[in-house]
Amino acid sequence: MLFIPQVIGLMLVAYLIGSFTAGLWIGKWFFKKDIREYGSHNLGATNSFRILGVKAGIVVMIIDVLKGTLATLLPVWLHVPINPLLIGVFAVIGHIYPAYAKLRGGKAVATSAGILLGYSPSVFLVLMAVFVIVLVISRYVSLSSMIAVVVGLIASIFLKDYVLIIVMAILTIFILYRHRANISRIKNGTESKIKFKSSKKTS
Repeated sequence: MLFIPQVIGLMLVAYLIGSFTAGLWIGKWFFKKDIREYGSHNLGATNSFRILGVKAGIVVMIIDVLKGTLATLLPVWLHVPINPLLIGVFAVIGHIYPAYAKLRGGKAVATSAGILLGYSPSVFLVLMAVFVIVLVISRYVSLSSMIAVVVGLIASIFLKDYVLIIVMAILTIFILYRHRANISRIKNGTESKIKFKSSKKTS
C-alpha cells in the first residue's frame, strides 16, 4: 500500500513520456509538416523517414526508442518496487494514444524496442538482429516488425520470465493490431518495400 501512489505516478509519467510523438513535433518545428497528412498518416519512425528524410527519421527513431527505455528505467532509478516492464508498457500506450496529439499516435515498434533495451539489452539485440535479417530478405518494415515482436514473445516463454511473457503478449497484440492494414497489403502484394541503394563502380 505504501508504494501505490508512487506506482500510479510512474505510470502517468511513463504515459506522458510515451505521448511525446517526435515525428509530429520535428515535422512541425523543422519542416512545417504534419506527417499525419502524408504517407501512411502515421506518427512513427517509418513514416518520418518517408516524409521528413533519413536524418530526421533517424532522430525520430532514436527518440521513440529512448522514451521507452527511459520509462522502463524510472522505477529502477527511483527505487520503486515494481517490475520495470509494467511501467514501460505505459510509454507504449502513450505512443499509440498520445495525449499531446489527439490520441493519434504511432505503431509503437520503436518504443516497444526501447522497453526491451531498458529491461534486457540481450533480448533487445536478438530482436534487432531478427528485424534486420527479415528486412534485408523481405524489404518490408512492417513484416520485420511483426516477426521480431512474435520472436520476442516466443523467447520470453523460453526464458520463463512471466512478467516478460505478459508484457510481450500485450506488445504483440498492440503491434499486430496496429499493423492490420499492412497485413492486408502484404497479402495483396501492395505493401511498400524499402529500397536499398547500391553503388555502381564506373570504369
